[in-house]
Amino acid sequence: MTTESPSPDLLPLDAFWALIADAGARAASEPEFADRLTELLTGRSRDEVVAFERRFTALHDALYRWDVWAAGYLIGGGCSDDAFIDFRTGVIALGRDRYERVLASPDSLAGLPGEPEELEDLFDEAANYAATRAFEAVHGNEEEWHELLSARHPAAPHEPVGEDFDFDDDEEMRRRLPGLAALFL
Repeated sequence: MTTESPSPDLLPLDAFWALIADAGARAASEPEFADRLTELLTGRSRDEVVAFERRFTALHDALYRWDVWAAGYLIGGGCSDDAFIDFRTGVIALGRDRYERVLASPDSLAGLPGEPEELEDLFDEAANYAATRAFEAVHGNEEEWHELLSARHPAAPHEPVGEDFDFDDDEEMRRRLPGLAALFL
């Protein structure tokens, strides 16, 4: 389970995950998730939207790991830097339980229901910008948004965490991510 560290700059974990769950419940399909999340955030105060984005960024950064990138690489048939940003957002959109499972073992994505091709829906670019769109629509402009986010916000990691390995080495991928490798190799 993800532990809570108190910070006035971050939306509390339970509140964050409640918004993610609510947006997911309101969305009939993956592309709608970002729109539903944006709608939910437009009803929040300026500080809550900023706190949401900071929490989102912290959770997103926690997925910046080589093993998670390898999972995205298998699922997407390749995974650029930008695609990996979208993939991590898609993992967050799955909700708290699945997010925590992926943190513990990215190979757990092999156990998602549905067809393997449906896992490609995890690459969710639009949801990356839900808080930005909500803030700009209700509370201010893009410049103010970036100023608020940069205040007291730690820099993103420069390199993924963990051991780097060759994603094109099928045997290595089978060893590290056996469930996903069985689906995609």
